Amino acid sequence: MTSAVHLRSVVKRYGTGESVMTALSGVDLSIRPGRFVSLIGPSGCGKSTLLRIVAGLEQPDSGEALVHDVTPRQACAAKLLGLVPQTPALLPWLDVRANVTLPLRVNRSSDRRRRRILDEREELPPVDVDVLLEKAGLGDAVHKLPAQLSGGMQQRAAIVRAFALRPDVLLMDEPFSALDEFTRESLQDQLLDLWDDLKTTVLFVTHSIAEAVRLSDTVVVMAPRPGRIVDVIDIDLPRPRNARLFEESRFHAYEDLIRERLHDAWHLTDAA
Repeated sequence: MTSAVHLRSVVKRYGTGESVMTALSGVDLSIRPGRFVSLIGPSGCGKSTLLRIVAGLEQPDSGEALVHDVTPRQACAAKLLGLVPQTPALLPWLDVRANVTLPLRVNRSSDRRRRRILDEREELPPVDVDVLLEKAGLGDAVHKLPAQLSGGMQQRAAIVRAFALRPDVLLMDEPFSALDEFTRESLQDQLLDLWDDLKTTVLFVTHSIAEAVRLSDTVVVMAPRPGRIVDVIDIDLPRPRNARLFEESRFHAYEDLIRERLHDAWHLTDAA
């Protein structure tokens, strides 16, 4: 089976000469289609840099990043990639529905590229944007401007906008980091509902151990200086995953394991 995302010996450096800083060193990672994978690690370990390389926003200094065996730029041109950044980046003069549907109205030739890359004979049926908006709790806000929405509602709109493209790979860079705990858990529920319906491959950056365990099939633990992968942990918990999961001993066992791996990663850094 072709990997949805494949990283081989990825190295990324910033600066030159004595001031050079290695953000990523020898990163290898393969993600199967339809998996929800989280990257977790301390600030400065290269999580967001890795995500930007997969998105085609940055280029590795060596190694390669592939999305379904093509470059990230080719994948973007075929609308195989969706991106949800930390801030929603909605256009302030468009209402919610117009913001969500805007990517669907540009680059219509991408459908042919997508089918060629994924070896699909027919177009995927279009996503019902109104259904997605209802599932995300935005059914009553479709005609509101971003300034009329709370931060949580703006982020819901950004997530629906990404899913509306039916991307094969969805990249999410700490999308809930600025939200309060209650709103964060609510958006986790809605994200899992949308993901369960569309079976998109997700690469998700987070600092929250609980969030990583709740959402993920696999958690990738990273260490800094230089940024690298130190462990890959499969999360064997049943789905769907609701709030009751927080009360289960298995959930907390995974939290403890990841916390231990992060602690070990810091000691590896100190010894380097």
